[in-house]
Amino acid sequence: MVSAAVKDDIIQQLKKELLSLQGYKRAAGEQVISFGLGPIEKAFPDRTFPVGAVHEFISNATEDAAATNGFIAGLLGKLMRQTGVCLWVSTKRSLFPPALKLFGITAERIIFIDLSRPKEALWTVEEALKCEALAAVVAEISELSFTESRRLQLAVEQSKVTGFIHRYNPRTENTVACITRWKIKPIASAIEEGMPGIGFPRWNVQLLKVRNGKPGAWQVEWSAGGFQHITSQGLSISTSEKRKAG
Repeated sequence: MVSAAVKDDIIQQLKKELLSLQGYKRAAGEQVISFGLGPIEKAFPDRTFPVGAVHEFISNATEDAAATNGFIAGLLGKLMRQTGVCLWVSTKRSLFPPALKLFGITAERIIFIDLSRPKEALWTVEEALKCEALAAVVAEISELSFTESRRLQLAVEQSKVTGFIHRYNPRTENTVACITRWKIKPIASAIEEGMPGIGFPRWNVQLLKVRNGKPGAWQVEWSAGGFQHITSQGLSISTSEKRKAG
């Protein structure tokens, strides 16, 4: 008779094999990267942000595109750490490179490729995702078919490079083979009493789809070099702690 412990081990192994078949592949001994996403991490299988996979972001307005680029930059900062190079491909680049410094990335660690034709951009992204020397690839494109997205996903399953596809104002929000689908919108920031400026970036983060996970929505602030979950009272954890300390 099979013991409960053995059954549990078998179930866990089957879950890992299922995730592997669906694009969640982690090499033996591979270091888990902490993105500091807090409650958002509960939405992912194994409560871990999927790397070596392709993530899709959709924005429909200029301000949403800026917020999306900021959120992606926050993820890149954690992914690249002190080393690593990212390729940023676009047909209409909306990123302001000096702003990357806020997220712990110096602009010289990003290789920008601006192309006029969408087909050239997609080809460049696919080839870049095959390059194991890159930490990540970001693509600002509008249209992506299921077949095209499948090729991108197959590329990263071999290279373990993480891809971020930012689709600005696509004609349709069609089905793609990406691991996740996100929508990021800006929300009003909190201004510290007696301090000038507009406060830290804040976003409404919607995880619309996640393979084998649980979609949801959260409010997040970027401060103190990381993502901070915003409480129901409208204060981030870090801001609350700073006020108590002061």
